Amino acid sequence: MKKNLISIIILTLLIINIVLSSITLFSVFGTNKKTAALVTDIAAAVNLDLGAAQEEEEIVTVSMADVVTYDIAEMTIPLKKAEDGKEHYALLSITLSMNSKDKDYEVYGDLTTRESLIKGEINDVVAQYTVDQARENSHVIEEQILERIQLLFDSKFVYDVTISGALYQ
Repeated sequence: MKKNLISIIILTLLIINIVLSSITLFSVFGTNKKTAALVTDIAAAVNLDLGAAQEEEEIVTVSMADVVTYDIAEMTIPLKKAEDGKEHYALLSITLSMNSKDKDYEVYGDLTTRESLIKGEINDVVAQYTVDQARENSHVIEEQILERIQLLFDSKFVYDVTISGALYQ
């Protein structure tokens, strides 16, 4: 009789253990699911990528031996009218940095025949800004000019644009 009573107690304790383990499992699983959703929302808010393949472009590093520059002489560009209603102008000198090892450099490397097209793209970008905006956003202007030139040539052999001298009136 004692053996049966001990077996019944052990069986009861096993059933209680299974029930408590199941309750713990489901409560931890639900909490874990909520935590994973919270982490995903936070990562999306700060624009982090959680292990997915990154589609961002690689930063191009070009050896100084492979850099070829092309200078565009001073350009006078009319700026967008400011709040004061006056006409303002920008006097800019632009330097384009090209990668001489790029496959498209052989095709487009001589920019003298395409300088007027490049100047047109520069005019289009700079003319969108007022005098105050142009002074404050020179790096943004350089990036936009670079994007437009890369679209013009459908190539990235021009990898940097520098505004070397800028006067605003």
